[in-house]
Amino acid sequence: MQTANDIRRTFLDFFAKQGHQKVDSSPLVPRNDPTLMFTNAGMVQFKNVFTGAETRPYKRAVTSQKCVRAGGKHNDLDNVGYTARHHTFFEMLGNFSFGDYFKDDAIAFAWNLITKEYGLPADKLLVTVHTSDEDAAAIWRKVAGLSDDRIIRIPTDDNFWRMGDTGPCGPCSEIFFDHGPSIAGGPPGSPDQDGDRFIEIWNLVFMQYEQLGPDNLVPLPKPSIDTGMGLERLAAVLQGKHDNYDIDLMRALIMASAEATKTAPDGAHAVSHRVIADHLRSTSFLIADGVLPSNEGRGYVLRRIMRRAMRHAHMIGAREPLMHRLVPALIQQMGDAYPELNRARALIVETLKLEETRFKQTLERGLRLLEDEVGHLGEGQPLAGDVAFKLYDTFGFPLDLTQDVLRGQGRGVDEAGFKAAMDEQRRKARESWAGSGEVGTEKLWYEIKDELGATEFFGYDTEVAEGKVTAIVKGDARVEAAAIGDQVMVVVNQTPFYGESGGQVGDAGVIFSAGGAEVAVSDTLKKLGAVWAHVGTVTKGTLKVGDVVELRVDSERRSAIRANHSATHLLHEALRHRLGDHVTQKGSLVAPERLRFDISQPTGLSAADIAAIEDEVNRRVLANSEVVTRLMSPDEARAQGAMALFGEKYGDEVRVVSMGGPHGELDRDYSIELCGGTHVRRTGDIGVFKIVSEGAVAAGVRRIEALTGTGAKAWLSERDHLLTEAASVLKVKPDEVPARVAVLVEERRKMERELADLRRQVALSGAMGGGGAKADGGNDAKDVAGVKFAARVVEGLPAKDLKPMADELKKQVGSGVVVLIASNEGKASIVIGVTDDLTGTLSAVDLVRVGAEALGGKGGGGRPDMAQAGGPDASLAHAAVEAIEKAIAAKKAS
Repeated sequence: MQTANDIRRTFLDFFAKQGHQKVDSSPLVPRNDPTLMFTNAGMVQFKNVFTGAETRPYKRAVTSQKCVRAGGKHNDLDNVGYTARHHTFFEMLGNFSFGDYFKDDAIAFAWNLITKEYGLPADKLLVTVHTSDEDAAAIWRKVAGLSDDRIIRIPTDDNFWRMGDTGPCGPCSEIFFDHGPSIAGGPPGSPDQDGDRFIEIWNLVFMQYEQLGPDNLVPLPKPSIDTGMGLERLAAVLQGKHDNYDIDLMRALIMASAEATKTAPDGAHAVSHRVIADHLRSTSFLIADGVLPSNEGRGYVLRRIMRRAMRHAHMIGAREPLMHRLVPALIQQMGDAYPELNRARALIVETLKLEETRFKQTLERGLRLLEDEVGHLGEGQPLAGDVAFKLYDTFGFPLDLTQDVLRGQGRGVDEAGFKAAMDEQRRKARESWAGSGEVGTEKLWYEIKDELGATEFFGYDTEVAEGKVTAIVKGDARVEAAAIGDQVMVVVNQTPFYGESGGQVGDAGVIFSAGGAEVAVSDTLKKLGAVWAHVGTVTKGTLKVGDVVELRVDSERRSAIRANHSATHLLHEALRHRLGDHVTQKGSLVAPERLRFDISQPTGLSAADIAAIEDEVNRRVLANSEVVTRLMSPDEARAQGAMALFGEKYGDEVRVVSMGGPHGELDRDYSIELCGGTHVRRTGDIGVFKIVSEGAVAAGVRRIEALTGTGAKAWLSERDHLLTEAASVLKVKPDEVPARVAVLVEERRKMERELADLRRQVALSGAMGGGGAKADGGNDAKDVAGVKFAARVVEGLPAKDLKPMADELKKQVGSGVVVLIASNEGKASIVIGVTDDLTGTLSAVDLVRVGAEALGGKGGGGRPDMAQAGGPDASLAHAAVEAIEKAIAAKKAS
């Protein structure tokens, strides 16, 4: 028997031998088509190649493309489990020609592969062509020898493929397998075509036209080929099965589900096991491609698929979470072909387990309430919309799940009533919100969020993607278009740009529209926590609402931000190791040029602390450990030691970023934090880490600023340059600079001490002296109302030297008042000393205030025996001395 893996390998190898480049499957989240929720066909990743917007180094390609059809226009979710061929996840085998070969080779390749490589009997095959495509019919007769009754002409668009209302298009030819008369059904185009006898296994699309308008179809200069063959359908045919769920791959997953739940794989539980097997594939691959469960967009569809499978697990009696236990069986079947499953194993397992654990509580509560409500309904009567909304709003029971449960009972839900209840809740939310903050602007963004929903962010693993412009804001108003020079905020349905939050700055880059408009994005904001606003200026053309655009993040800037953000996590842990567990984050800034980190810390960091912290962070960087992101509940994250970051708001699920330890400890998580920011893939991507400043910003809060990567290298290079210059000036080697500077500093201190002594001697002697200080006032003390009064006015003497000199003068006069006024750069400093025997009648504080006022100042303070003040006008020094003399005389006279 040819296994599914054999069939896939045969297909890829066959076309590789025919000169086709093997191309890996693209992610399930299309980066080049904002109209698609998920990749749903093999040609999606080549769309821009077919239109000429992109070129590749090959003209022939072959792929096995993973596809999901569970949302948007292509939604098979509700049929899965009940039919033989519906899946949410399937593999599309395809070969492609980009202006190289055309119909002759495409048909020959297909016939030889199916009949020779796979060994299907030619008499069991028939084909369809579009009625306008006699070329294809003639080639089938020539290559396969098919008679006209086995080449069926189809006049409808079933055999004419279009990419959209405009763009490449052309007729197609489908290949069918006949299971024989024992199976009911007729050939394609007949009244009984929906039966299971004739099964389409391959579709060859001949892209030979371009649709320019409703009635304008022109030939393409380089016709191309796009084919698609469902692996599951082909496997069923080659394995002699009439049901895709009976092929080896799906049967292995069904058996794993049955064994884990100790139930029979067939019979009463057959539908549930099919649902679980199919949904296990789609959920696991979506998680591996970066989609995580949420209440918006793709994340909501993922959650819907997960919960549908989990309800079926509940139905067959699984009392503990089941889905995560089946992941090894899936990896065993598909891990070799899709290594991303193995790489994301931990994330897949943890996400499925968390979601099912939480959902089981929701399910049990919701089912009880639903059962009570249904008990009051008549036969076939639909469930009231307000009840369905209560299930959703109060118990977290989504509408689609309620509908799925009731479908088995032959009931529906009053969807209009549900919508009315939802609208009423939104109205009340708007009313309760109104009046907070800048009402006009915030109300605008609230309305945008309410109308358009949340922006989908998938910038964790890409920096380039396509989106559709859903709103343009200019000033405080929405506009339909923006022209060159307009400063705008652009809202797109999906984006790779990170919106400023959690201390990380928003991304910058460029937005290009298909119509030729360009917007230089300088910042990205996250409005109301849900809507991404791309802030920028239109630099070319006119941007319109509804335009399909390419969003390109400034990659170099993003890389620098990633490095700084991951370094912040390592720094946080290193600080706690060095200083203690009391260290917690009090604020942060993660920008491309630097990082800033505020911590709770009562004292400054010593040079030894900084050196040790730098060393520890750099050891983690050099270890080059993997940076792993997982999804879990906040409680589970904290139980594993994850730290919550300052300023972040956390919901029911959080992203947990962990980084490994140093060499020899790579199996141990070193840093574990809750974080929604972007990070490097491995710690080695940080390059190097350097702390450049540390200081206080508030009581008990210290701020650390640091650099990484090229920024740190530039900083270190500049310091090295300065050291070299200093060595040149000092005429020593660079490594001798510290010792030489220490000698110079000590010599300077010695000279300063000697100079201070000389200044004091000059001032006390009243004579001209060295060091630039000049004293005026003589050596003798005057008698003022019976009080000895010694005054000196000096120039060039530092204010700090006045008090020691006043003490010396007080000793010289024995009993009396001494006044010292120093002039420096036009300003004056004054010190007054009163000997202890006179402080009962004369206060130095009162006298210094008199002197300060005479100098043009005011105030001053000290003790009765010694006081100090200043004044802005040193030219009034002698007037100040006279004012003090008069104050003493007046005091003594009283």
